[in-house]
Amino acid sequence: MEELLRNSITGEILDSCIEVHRNLGPGLLESTYEICLLKEFELRGIKAVAQIKLPILYKDFLLDQNYIIDVLVADEFILELKSVEAILPIHKAQLITYLKLADKRLGFLINFNVPLMKNGFQRVIQGY
Repeated sequence: MEELLRNSITGEILDSCIEVHRNLGPGLLESTYEICLLKEFELRGIKAVAQIKLPILYKDFLLDQNYIIDVLVADEFILELKSVEAILPIHKAQLITYLKLADKRLGFLINFNVPLMKNGFQRVIQGY
């Protein structure tokens, strides 16, 4: 994906999160923010899919265990949605693991339980 398009979609992701937060406010369940965010992406013409299963491959064995990506945007960006008092290091580690397993480079850790959405938005680059 070219850099200009990547930056445009990144901006739309942030704007969409702000719009959902503006309409709902903080303190709801993650699943509520997820469904509303998917609707916001649909309204903006952005391809997004929720609850993507990531299988576990261990020593060439596909195991009957899956991790779940909250939202995958444009087949490239992983969104890990939270509605928590504070983002912890384990939340970032979780997103980094998902990026590795899905062979993606860029993800966003998004906490909707904040007064201002821009303070709940973290960009995570796998490998850095």
